Amino acid sequence: MTWVRPGHAAFPLGRRGLAMAVLAASAIGRARAADPWRDAATVLAAPILAAAAALGGPGLLRSYRIEGTETFDRSHAETAYTYDNALAGLALLALGRRDAAEWIAAGLRLVQDQDRYWHDGRLRNAYAAGPQHAEAPGSARPPGWWDPAAGRWIEDGYAAGSATGPVAFAILLWTALGGGANRAAAERAAAWVLRDCAGGRGFTGGTLGHEPAPERQRWISTEQNLDLSVAFRRVGQAGAAGKAAGFVRSMWLPEEERFAAGLTPEGAVNRDSALDANLWPPLATGDPAFRPALRWVLARHGLPAGAPAAELRGLDFNDDRDGTWFEGTAQAVLLLRRLGEEALARRLLGGILAARGPEGWVLATDRPWLTTGFFNGDVPFRYPRRGHLAASAWTVLAALGVSPFDDPDRGSGGP
Repeated sequence: MTWVRPGHAAFPLGRRGLAMAVLAASAIGRARAADPWRDAATVLAAPILAAAAALGGPGLLRSYRIEGTETFDRSHAETAYTYDNALAGLALLALGRRDAAEWIAAGLRLVQDQDRYWHDGRLRNAYAAGPQHAEAPGSARPPGWWDPAAGRWIEDGYAAGSATGPVAFAILLWTALGGGANRAAAERAAAWVLRDCAGGRGFTGGTLGHEPAPERQRWISTEQNLDLSVAFRRVGQAGAAGKAAGFVRSMWLPEEERFAAGLTPEGAVNRDSALDANLWPPLATGDPAFRPALRWVLARHGLPAGAPAAELRGLDFNDDRDGTWFEGTAQAVLLLRRLGEEALARRLLGGILAARGPEGWVLATDRPWLTTGFFNGDVPFRYPRRGHLAASAWTVLAALGVSPFDDPDRGSGGP
């Protein structure tokens, strides 16, 4: 739930025509493509591969395409979200491009090592995009921008902070790739969470704001604890993995057959309808008891509102259904495939393919701005209609049938 460059591939077909060519169920479509899902993954991965190739070595990819001069474009011109980059690395690894995945993993290791202030294993939520250099100690910084009206350089407090979910996803990438350097980075990151984010029932949200004293986030997230349950298990922290997984299970609301979003800072159950908090536990655990959560999401987040599941074209971030959130829609595609709901999975993927932006990037949303119900301070957190690295990476993973939570040794499984 978080919040690119020359050398992009050309796509000769129109976006809708390409979607039909890739996903057609006709005999002609089958004759042209023995594996339409794999073909879709190849198309969707092209801009990520081009962006990774442009790095030329260890580094981080910019999270959003910049297409104008709005405030968002200025503030995100160099933003590389940690979560987005970890997902992109996992997508590249699933595609068989270990070389490109290693570049991103190495970029994340370098910002962990080269942070201008922190040296305790944490990762910030975002960094300045581009190559990372081992010869530049203390060079890793949050992204920022020059504000001419204020006459000063600005860095966003969320980007400068460290949420536990993005840290967990970096661990997922490092442990999926393996190797001594990646393992050491993963263990350092896990140790920071254990030391600084251990709440009573689960692990807290992390920190918000700048050094030296960022604000501690006391809320506890179902989704982030799901991430951590897998990450801790992979680095051999069985007790911590059990605590995080136990918190996730405690958020199951049997009367509604879905998960709560987590706990508020005061310890009350947050009953908001959160898409990822409901799709990720059944995806990660495979527990049949959690499968009804998918029905909840389709009924409360599906578009058009009130349509039967078979006629949905996408899913919204929250239940106000003011537009399609393609990242979450891709997550649903992956879970639908895991549960054998092939027809709806194809329908939703076709909608994503048909709505891609410049140079093939999957858009964050199909509306100019998509509301989420969250705030960054007093500023509403909204997704823009821009090409988005995380949405593209999730869609590649969905097309390949690979989950970030799959056991790297066995290909599936969770906490």
